[in-house]
Amino acid sequence: MKMLHKTLIALATGSLLTVGAQAAITYGNGYTGQPYVGVKAGQFDLDVDDADDPTAYGVYAGYNFDPNFGIEVEYVGSDDADYRGGDIDAKTYGAYGTYRYAFPNTNGLYAKGKLGIAKTELEADYDAGSFSYSESSDDTGVAGGIGLGYSVNPDFSVEAEYDILDSDVDLWTIGAHLKF
Repeated sequence: MKMLHKTLIALATGSLLTVGAQAAITYGNGYTGQPYVGVKAGQFDLDVDDADDPTAYGVYAGYNFDPNFGIEVEYVGSDDADYRGGDIDAKTYGAYGTYRYAFPNTNGLYAKGKLGIAKTELEADYDAGSFSYSESSDDTGVAGGIGLGYSVNPDFSVEAEYDILDSDVDLWTIGAHLKF
């Protein structure tokens, strides 16, 4: 990962962690907003000929304005997967508005939807005998996802998600986050 990306992730995570200390904003309905940070892992589903799908791993953070609506940012990267005698990897950066629907009488089960903007980068390196070639592409556009989550307790939740990042890249993940 490039140094700039690491620095931006560290700054964003640190900023969101400090928001937690001052996040006790009580809204008119009695709800107090709630920030959270989490990790996720899964698999990219690439629509690229002759490429294996890489394993995904990432971090995310968000803020729930009320029990239903919030915002979320995420970074998800991958390992190197086989591609034509070389490898391919994927990265995505996203910012989303989120909606959660708590199922009645389930003690913590909820559905989650998100819609926003994501930048997806693919980078491939491969060899064809004595010839080596590198290629990369990136796309920024509307992205979204759906998921199912479970609040284990008021401060900890687990989620499974399916995201559509662009026309050639989907993402399946399982994640967990801590709320402040």
